[in-house]
Amino acid sequence: MVDVTLLGTGGMMPLPYRWLTSLMIRYNGSSLLIDCGEGTQIAMRERGWSANPIDVICFTHYHADHISGLPGLLLDMANSDRTEPVTIIGPKGLERVVGGLRVIAPELPFEVRLREFSGDGEAFEMFGYRLKSFKVNHSVTCYGYTFEVDRAGKFDKDAAVAANIPLEFWSRLQNGEIINTGDVTYEPSMVMGPDRKGIKITYCTDTRPVPAIEENASGSDLCILEGMYGDAEDAPKALKKKHMTMQEAAKIAASANVQELWLTHFSPSMGKAKRYEAEIKEIFPAALIPKDGETRELNFEED
Repeated sequence: MVDVTLLGTGGMMPLPYRWLTSLMIRYNGSSLLIDCGEGTQIAMRERGWSANPIDVICFTHYHADHISGLPGLLLDMANSDRTEPVTIIGPKGLERVVGGLRVIAPELPFEVRLREFSGDGEAFEMFGYRLKSFKVNHSVTCYGYTFEVDRAGKFDKDAAVAANIPLEFWSRLQNGEIINTGDVTYEPSMVMGPDRKGIKITYCTDTRPVPAIEENASGSDLCILEGMYGDAEDAPKALKKKHMTMQEAAKIAASANVQELWLTHFSPSMGKAKRYEAEIKEIFPAALIPKDGETRELNFEED
C-alpha cells in the first residue's frame, strides 16, 4: 500500500486558500517529499502528517516556490528528535543551494546526505522503491520524477517440489536469494512466477510538454502534472514562461495511458481551478482538479 498526498496545489506563491505544490508519499514506514516551498510544513500539519518520518526529499528545480521551505522543515524534523540521516536529491547545483539555505539551519542532530544528478536523469533504489528523475523543459534546469514499487511473481510450490528444492531454501528464494549448496545452485526463477503489476506514480511540474513526460508517465497508476493555466487565451503565456496548460497536461495523460490524472501548480490568478474540470474530463475522463491535501491510497491489484 502506498499513501499519496498532494499537500498543496499552487504555483509561484502561497495563498490563503492554496499552499504551494508539494507531494508526500508514504510507503513501508518511510516518507518521501517532492518539493518544499514556503508553507509546506503548515500544509503537512493540516493533513495530520508529521515531518519526522521523511527519509528522502527531492527537488524538481531551484525556484523559490519549490525550495524555500527546506530550512524550516529540517529544523522541524530536528525538533521532533530525529537522528536518522535524511537524503536530499536534486539536479546539479544541489550542494550550493542546500548549503545556502542551511545558513539558517546549520546544526542538525542528523546527517544530511546530498545526491546530485545531471544529464537526462538518474534512478535511485531505496526503502523498497525505485525513484527515477527525467529532464523536462523549463526556464531553468528542471526534472520530473517517477516513483515505482515492483511486485514479484507468486511462489510456485509445485515447481519447488518438482525441482527437489529443500523446504529450508524456499523463503530465501522468495526473497530473491541465489543459493549455492554443494554442486547445486538454486535460483529464484526456478520457483517464482512472472512479475506482477506494481505501483507507479509520476510527478512533473514547471515544464512545456516534452516526449520525456509521456515516456516516463506511461502506465502510471497516478500521474500528477502541472496545469498552470486553464483558459485558452493563456496558452501564449504558458509557451513564453515554459509552463503547461491544463489541456496540454490532459493530452499527455491520455497518450501515456495513465489510470488517473491530478492537475496542480495553478497560477495565483486562476481563482477556483475546479471550474475547468468538466472541460479537462472531455480530453481525459479520469482527470481530477484536486484540492490541497488530496489523498489517495494505492494498493496492489488483487490476483
